[in-house]
Amino acid sequence: MKIAIPLANGALCMHFGHCEQFALVEADTENKKITSTEFVTPPAHEPGLLPRWLSEKGAKCIIAGGMGGRAVEIFNSHNIKVITGAQPDVPEKIVEAYLNNTLVTGQNTCDH
Repeated sequence: MKIAIPLANGALCMHFGHCEQFALVEADTENKKITSTEFVTPPAHEPGLLPRWLSEKGAKCIIAGGMGGRAVEIFNSHNIKVITGAQPDVPEKIVEAYLNNTLVTGQNTCDH
C-alpha cells in the first residue's frame, strides 16, 4: 500500500494543499513494515488536481493534519482513503503508527 504524507520542512504539513512535497511511503500492511519512501514535489495547487495526481502515483491512503470537505470527497472518488487530524511528525513515524493502529488523530485542522 502506498501512503501519501503532505510535508513542510520534512514533517507533516497541517494542510495538505499548502505542502512543499509529499512523502509516498510504500508499506507492507501484512507485515507492518515500510518498504520504501519517495519524496515528490507536487504540481501547483489547483482544486481537484492533487487527488488525481496522487492517484496516478499509486497512493491508496493520505494522512493529513487538515483537509477541506470537497478535497476529501475528491480523494474518495479516486479510491484514496483519507485520514485527517494527524499531528506533525516525520512521515515514517506517522506510517508506522498507522500500520500498528496507534496513530493518534484529533480534529481536522481545516475548516473549509
